[in-house]
Amino acid sequence: MLKVRIIPTLLWKNVTLVKGIGFDSWRRIGTIVPAIKVYDTREVDELILVDITATLEGRPPDYESIYDISGECFVPLTVGGGVCHLDHIRNLLRAGADKVAINSAAYGDPELIRESARMFGSQCIVASIDAKRKTDGTFECYSHAGTQPTGKELGAWARQVEASGAGEILITSIEKDGTMSGYDVDMVRTVTGNVRIPVIASGGAGNYEHMLHVLTAAHCSAVAAASIFHFTQQTPLEAKQFLAGHGIPVRNFNVRPSGARNGFARV
Repeated sequence: MLKVRIIPTLLWKNVTLVKGIGFDSWRRIGTIVPAIKVYDTREVDELILVDITATLEGRPPDYESIYDISGECFVPLTVGGGVCHLDHIRNLLRAGADKVAINSAAYGDPELIRESARMFGSQCIVASIDAKRKTDGTFECYSHAGTQPTGKELGAWARQVEASGAGEILITSIEKDGTMSGYDVDMVRTVTGNVRIPVIASGGAGNYEHMLHVLTAAHCSAVAAASIFHFTQQTPLEAKQFLAGHGIPVRNFNVRPSGARNGFARV
């Protein structure tokens, strides 16, 4: 089994970090660079940074800000929001992003993922999918920050972006986002059951048990979370301690044979 990644998500609106519930009711929670610096000291494996208004406002990514942010970030950084063209991806990578998340633009231009994977490598391309549960129990993909239904069934779309060359998939439950009530395991399982590339579960983490549940029940490769780290005392390092204690292999974490609290090293 590949080692699991713990990935904090930073949502960015007008140069300010925000967090909402269900992709709405955005609450200001701070500024980006101080948060990046804190996470750099907390044993995170990667960070995801998304400009939540770029697509809605029809503007490209803010390359200058990404350049400044990436200079303070010493873990792999995935950047999304407003990515519509190959030039956007090229400029984000030049600005310091390690990976680029593509979401809304892919529905209107299915070749965007294929062309970007061909030009920059699949390892750089993350297919970001936001979805909601329908009354019949299936899941539909949404674009434009969760505001526009696409008519795409989740499993079929996941297969399509994988076939197009995406290196991994970030699946976010719109309804679970910010609720801290647990991941939508069925939604994540719908993706992992249809693809072979790594899948990142997002939306709903409220405690370490939620992470353990989605990892073991849906067999995803990573868990992304925001509210749990912004609004509680829980930390990425403690998440790794908890998961390791339940037999989940995690990155950048060593278990001491003895002499540490609960048998785990506190770094």
